[in-house]
Amino acid sequence: MEVLSMSTVVDLRKTDDPRDAIHRAVHLLSEGHMVAFPTETVYAACVNSLATTAVQKLAASRGETTPSHPTLILKGFHEAIDYVPNMDRLSQRLARRCWPGPVTLAFGVDSETGLFGALPSETRAALAPDNRLWIRVPAHDCIQEALRLMPAPLVAGNDRSFDGLPLVTADCVLRALDDDVELVIDDGECRYAEPATVVEIKSGAWSIIQPGVVKETMIGRLSCELFLFVCTGNTCRSPLAEGFFRKMLAERLRCAEDELGDHGYMVLSAGISAEPGLPASLESVEVARQSGVDLRSHESQPITERLLEQSDRIFTMTQGHKETLLASYPRLASRVELLARDNSDIADPIGAPREEYEVCRREIERNLRAILEKLPL
Repeated sequence: MEVLSMSTVVDLRKTDDPRDAIHRAVHLLSEGHMVAFPTETVYAACVNSLATTAVQKLAASRGETTPSHPTLILKGFHEAIDYVPNMDRLSQRLARRCWPGPVTLAFGVDSETGLFGALPSETRAALAPDNRLWIRVPAHDCIQEALRLMPAPLVAGNDRSFDGLPLVTADCVLRALDDDVELVIDDGECRYAEPATVVEIKSGAWSIIQPGVVKETMIGRLSCELFLFVCTGNTCRSPLAEGFFRKMLAERLRCAEDELGDHGYMVLSAGISAEPGLPASLESVEVARQSGVDLRSHESQPITERLLEQSDRIFTMTQGHKETLLASYPRLASRVELLARDNSDIADPIGAPREEYEVCRREIERNLRAILEKLPL
């Protein structure tokens, strides 16, 4: 542990037990002090959201070259829902896909919104001076561990820059905030060494209000509505559903299939028991080809928690698939449904005669059309 000027610096790369640094940080935060944490973008000068004097002091800082707007630092998407329970579908989509990561999302709030309304009035006024609440979920393990030990979220100062320089090292923090910060946890230069992108979501649309690591093109991709089709091995039924739905959706939007992302849509498939990298079955490829759908480049992929979390609508081929997913991820109940509109199962044609693949293809196509008709395109 090294003391530099007014601030204590702990170098995570040299300490025997990083947990000691985390525990000290939590103790100082609980007492109302400021602690600077490394993140994947820049160092974040943080205070306890319940320490109103510290929050007000942080918000009053005007050393930055851009206007100060404190950010609420949370552990993840599900905690964010507690603070902004009125998130629309676009907000939830971006939050699920951007967090943890180098994106700050700005939401319109009022003083009675969710757990935000339970924070001290001084903290609420500092966090949302313009009725916009900025929320960030950093990806760095250090700050995540501190958040797990804290009884309340953290508030971070504006991470854009100080005197024209981004706070990308512990030395930058010391030069900028030495009189205010009690502890700096040093983990070397930040991975991106560039501020987080700040995205405002308003009236069902997003806009970048402060540029940063994640560029506009990537935010556009992350904002797409993702349809996921699920079967067992991801070689027969779900590839057929993916291929036909992509074709039908492109026809409806009057665009090429590879332009669906530009129109706000993505289509994928996966299997509950899939081996990665297998091609679609020969019979599926053939019945799809006869209808103008090309499955020759398909490669199977297994279901993952991240893929499920990022999907907006998840269609399963059978009730058994649905029950399996919900048994492991009950929070997905509002997003998982059977592909068949009459809640029947679509049988697996694997190993059956070619005629059974034709039956399967017709059932899938018929139900996809019913789904497509109800989309607000």
